[in-house]
Amino acid sequence: MKPKSICLIGLLFFVLSYIMFSQGSKLAYFQKPIDFAHWFNLIGAVLLLSFNDVFPKNKLNFVASFLTTLGVIGHIGLCTIDFIMWSFGNDEIAKTELGNQISNTPSILYPFVIIGPSLLFVGLATHALNFIKTHTISTLMVIIGAPAVGFTFFVLKNGTYMVLSCILFALGLFLLLYRNEGRRILTK
Repeated sequence: MKPKSICLIGLLFFVLSYIMFSQGSKLAYFQKPIDFAHWFNLIGAVLLLSFNDVFPKNKLNFVASFLTTLGVIGHIGLCTIDFIMWSFGNDEIAKTELGNQISNTPSILYPFVIIGPSLLFVGLATHALNFIKTHTISTLMVIIGAPAVGFTFFVLKNGTYMVLSCILFALGLFLLLYRNEGRRILTK
């Protein structure tokens, strides 16, 4: 399978996971018989590693690839924590105890909950910077969408805005991924 196709599938899984996350209390529907939301997020994040291969190779790409890889590792850790939380079912006491344990363990909290997963967005936005002069709007969609996902989720606590931010982010990446195909169609 071509790297661009893998990127596209990753974006699809990633956006679908955020649509599921946006459902809030209805999220339980997407967690039976397995935690589909987090599986989609995990699969999407891992497939987004392919962006490291499809964008121009330069110094910025090296930094962006490093950040993206760290972000994927962070997502793997976060999804693992969420799978463990999910395994407790309705046992809110056990979930609270695990949450407290994680909060009191900086070596888990920072790389896998607070900073790590955000690096995926930072890395992909850094990749997008390669195109700021030639594909300004698509690049700005990624750069604005990346922090907007976190802001709308953690600060505004608004699932609808979170999904819209994720779609903006993913659409910008999609347009950058297929930036040359549009020109080829127009010149035929």
